[in-house]
Amino acid sequence: MPFTALGLHPSLVRAVKALGYAEPSPVQAGAVPPALAGRDVLATAPTGTGKTAAFMLPLLHRLLGGPRGGVRALILSPTRELAEQIEAVTRDLGRFTDVKSVLVVGGRPIGPQEKALRAGPDIVVATPGRLLDLMRGAARLDRVAVLVLDEADRMLDMGFLPDVKRIVARLPAREQTLLFSATLPPVIAGLASELLRNPVPVQVGRRTAAAVGITQAAYPVPGHLKTSLLRHLLRGTEMPSVLVFTRTKHGAKKLARVIEADGFSVGELHSNRSPGQRTTAMNGFRRGDFQILVATNIAARGLDVDHVTHVVSTDVPDVPEDYVHRVGRTGRAGATGDAFVLVSPDEEAALGRIERQLGQRLPRVTLPDFDYRQAPGPGAASEGDRPRSRGGPGRGRPPARPGGGKPSPGGRGAGPPRPRHR
Repeated sequence: MPFTALGLHPSLVRAVKALGYAEPSPVQAGAVPPALAGRDVLATAPTGTGKTAAFMLPLLHRLLGGPRGGVRALILSPTRELAEQIEAVTRDLGRFTDVKSVLVVGGRPIGPQEKALRAGPDIVVATPGRLLDLMRGAARLDRVAVLVLDEADRMLDMGFLPDVKRIVARLPAREQTLLFSATLPPVIAGLASELLRNPVPVQVGRRTAAAVGITQAAYPVPGHLKTSLLRHLLRGTEMPSVLVFTRTKHGAKKLARVIEADGFSVGELHSNRSPGQRTTAMNGFRRGDFQILVATNIAARGLDVDHVTHVVSTDVPDVPEDYVHRVGRTGRAGATGDAFVLVSPDEEAALGRIERQLGQRLPRVTLPDFDYRQAPGPGAASEGDRPRSRGGPGRGRPPARPGGGKPSPGGRGAGPPRPRHR
């Protein structure tokens, strides 16, 4: 089904065509028609399948054909990065319209956001905490007709559901609610039953495996040698664009300094960085200014870069879906990629859970030219090790394309990747 067959406003069809897409992704094909008809929608689809355009296209269509004046649509997102990307997609898809949107997120000066809200935008894209702050004054939401909750499961993970409920309680009676999520745990299903009226369910297959074209491998290594092994891989393997995941923000900062000292161009992306620093890191990585981006799980769903050739996890995520989201940062838009995970002995059980979800055992790779018998020493401790202090481990899209990325044409097999030495 082409986009022209969906019945969208001509200016939106023109924008989609300008972005290079002719056919909607499965979640768009499922969600756009009922949303255009005014129905509530409950959509479950993996990250990277085009969910943003699935709610933004019918939302823009509605605004172009209905009453204007004041904020008519509110979109809630769990993180600054995702909210920024949603707002960017809004501008891309609305480039041939006069629809105005405003970004309301924490970590930025509140004054300009108050001024933008008073100017009377059509759409507000917001994170819950900052919006609650502004609802005490500048944010007038008494004319909101459409509410969109994006990445609702991530809202749950990050503890935002109470804030979301407080915001919803202060909104007028809505004409339409659209809820999008990568997964549908019981709490989110319960929230949907509270907010949505006879919703149309749209479900795109749960992503339990990495995309075709991604070669995965596990590198067993003592925990204290993970940083050394990573440095060895970076120095001896051709890795043009590498996304390195760490468990904690402190580990990300430390690891970035170590890699940078080896002569690599490195960016950091974690919650200890200011919004400006995070934007600089993401944009620099997209442009190729940084060969390596060291990040926490903040980038597992919040970064869409076509040219990532390698993803390296210095720890084994406790939640299999987090591993799948990480791996999905490479092999995008039909490209191929490599995904490595560094595994200490006490992480084998967590890796086993991931392998059961993937339905495959990852090949184990041992490098013949790396000394695995090194004793612990200064700077050798790895961020990938399990935290010893009390408390569990932390868990934490350029604009997302309407198609959510083109399907990969084929893979390179499941065998261990062959290092491409310099």
